[in-house]
Amino acid sequence: MPRKAREMSPLEVGRLIKPGRWSVGGVDGLALQVTTTGARSWVLRVSAAGRRHEMGLGSFPSVTMAAARDKARRHRSLADEGADPVAARRALRSAASAEQLAQRTFSEVAAQYIAQHEKSWKNAKHQAQWAATLRTYAEPSIGKLLVGDIRPAHVIGVLEPIWSTKTETATRVRSRIELVLDYAAAHGYREGINPARWKGNIDAALPNASKVAPVRHHAAVEVKDVVAFMKRLRSQDGMGARALEFAVLTAARSGEVRGATWSEVDMRAALWTIPAARMKSGREHRVPLSKPAMLLLRHLPGDRLPEEHVFPGMRGPLSDMSLTAVLRRMGVPATAHGFRSTFRDWVSEYTEHSGEVAEMALSHAIGNRVEAAYRRGDLLEKRIALMADWAAFLAGSRRAASNGA
Repeated sequence: MPRKAREMSPLEVGRLIKPGRWSVGGVDGLALQVTTTGARSWVLRVSAAGRRHEMGLGSFPSVTMAAARDKARRHRSLADEGADPVAARRALRSAASAEQLAQRTFSEVAAQYIAQHEKSWKNAKHQAQWAATLRTYAEPSIGKLLVGDIRPAHVIGVLEPIWSTKTETATRVRSRIELVLDYAAAHGYREGINPARWKGNIDAALPNASKVAPVRHHAAVEVKDVVAFMKRLRSQDGMGARALEFAVLTAARSGEVRGATWSEVDMRAALWTIPAARMKSGREHRVPLSKPAMLLLRHLPGDRLPEEHVFPGMRGPLSDMSLTAVLRRMGVPATAHGFRSTFRDWVSEYTEHSGEVAEMALSHAIGNRVEAAYRRGDLLEKRIALMADWAAFLAGSRRAASNGA
């Protein structure tokens, strides 16, 4: 039978400085290991399930002799019961690591989400709105809560005060909270159903947003009035007026027009190609340019250098209010975006052009996912004819409005 090591006193253990492995007694297999560099640490030799293990119990003197013996007794007790103390310790450390990972507050995860995704957002304004809405409406209530502790009641508490008075903002806040919590779940910070999910969740506590604040469409000029409007617009001076005229002729969004550079315009092909990075859809969009649109471009001042904006402002591109200012100056109660609705109404009510071609001209997403997956072309040839008819109509040709192909 192996001889048991004599139980050393703390004073004796403290004097062990010679390199080697010194049994200190008190618990079978417990020893102080001294390296050639003078570093000292506790080790325990223990057998479990037919295997011999050597476990580190910490450095000396950070871990005292009493603490080392206590740890050794616990591990040896597990081994005596047939368990593997090394595996048990590994499981405990893994659980502790997972628990520590989950200790993230909503504010911390929201900042993480924004930092990860802001590069994919199209403009600085969108980035600022994302952070501002969460900071203003969500973080005062749930910012300090661990994401794993957030419940539907917490989200409802954020939304209820603004659901009826700031409905559009409230719906965005809900959506953004949902995205942050989805991100948290994907990183292992929380589990279970997303508490900000609308359907089958908080929709039971809040009325549908469309019933609280019905959708308000962008104010638009009616089709019957748009010809007279264009005649007045062409008499207006200034780069803002030309940008608005171009936006109407192309049925493009204001931001797409204001951000256009000469590198995007192919004057020979009469084609304006908007890169994916500037499109709401995230896809490149080709815009056929009608003869009036081309004529407008040819009469614009400037050197037409590739990097220059087609419609420059005082410093860089025109501001987002420049087209609105033209409409206000003219006394027209409409928005620049509203002319896209005017265009769509004209296609439906005055022409035989298909709705599919009109939607492609507006760069709207294809609703049917299967169809979108198989769609490769952008109906450019048909859109060339459509935009030519639209330009002719805006110039006062009724024939173009009634005989579209």
